[in-house]
Amino acid sequence: MKAAVYYQNGGPEVLSYEDVPDPSCPDDRILVKLQAISIEGGDTVNRGIGVLASKPHIVGYQAAGEIIEVGRAVTGFSKGQRVTTTGAFGSHAELRVVHPATAWLVPDGMDIKVAAAIPIPFGTADNCLFEYGKLEAGQSVLIQSGASAVGLAAIQLAKRAGARVITTASSAARLERVARFGADHGIDTSRQDTVQEVMRITEGKGVALALDGNGGSSLQASIRSLGWKGRVTMIGFSERAGAKVDVSTLMAGNRSLIGLGLGLEMMTPRVRATIARLIAEVARGELQVVLDREFPLSEAAEAHAYIESRQAVGRVLLIP
Repeated sequence: MKAAVYYQNGGPEVLSYEDVPDPSCPDDRILVKLQAISIEGGDTVNRGIGVLASKPHIVGYQAAGEIIEVGRAVTGFSKGQRVTTTGAFGSHAELRVVHPATAWLVPDGMDIKVAAAIPIPFGTADNCLFEYGKLEAGQSVLIQSGASAVGLAAIQLAKRAGARVITTASSAARLERVARFGADHGIDTSRQDTVQEVMRITEGKGVALALDGNGGSSLQASIRSLGWKGRVTMIGFSERAGAKVDVSTLMAGNRSLIGLGLGLEMMTPRVRATIARLIAEVARGELQVVLDREFPLSEAAEAHAYIESRQAVGRVLLIP
């Protein structure tokens, strides 16, 4: 099969399009012929600094396609069904083996490209806002990087729950594109100070919850934007500046900083049921998946570079 692989960490240029052996399908797995690959934020981080499971390494968390083989011990799935899948790596390829507990059936009529972009972004957003963030109607929430796939999912979910949504983006143009998904206030981080704007919008009270996937200076701003008993749910380090932040203001307001990794709970009944519900809600038109651009799998390096240029609004796909 063809795959986008690399032999060492680095920028997008380390990715190359090569022939690699087809994966075998163990008894407890399913083999999927991929039709759409959703490039997750963690994929670019792992390419840059993550551990290589093998050499060459195939990066990638999330992709959707058609089942072409089912292991003898697997129940509930059959050859020919369409599924959207997650895993620790391996999505940037034509074929992928996954555990059935990290695969969800794609509803009839749903575009496979849409299905490919649901589990991690929407599951992460829901987990951060409600299971751990305890967001309630009437509360204010700060969603950092609202133009990201997680950000766009979180804006929709928070607005639907009755929260006041404040979001950030790196330009006025990107803020304008995300506004229609439910953000009440937008902060252009290229020319505005996030904390000052949050305090102005909330009349000095701060937010009940902040969702941050950037780390670094963004995480510091999230902490400083909290109100009394406010919480930050932290999901990543896309800013690549690490997590060295001053947490002294947490004590001043009985505030909390919560680190979350959805992948650690992906196979649990709770998360599996949550993602199944979210897929169904997208299928009914209650939530919207935002797709920005498509690249052929052979242009994975260009796709990663485009994502890191911070031009995208929503998810970027690779098509095998």
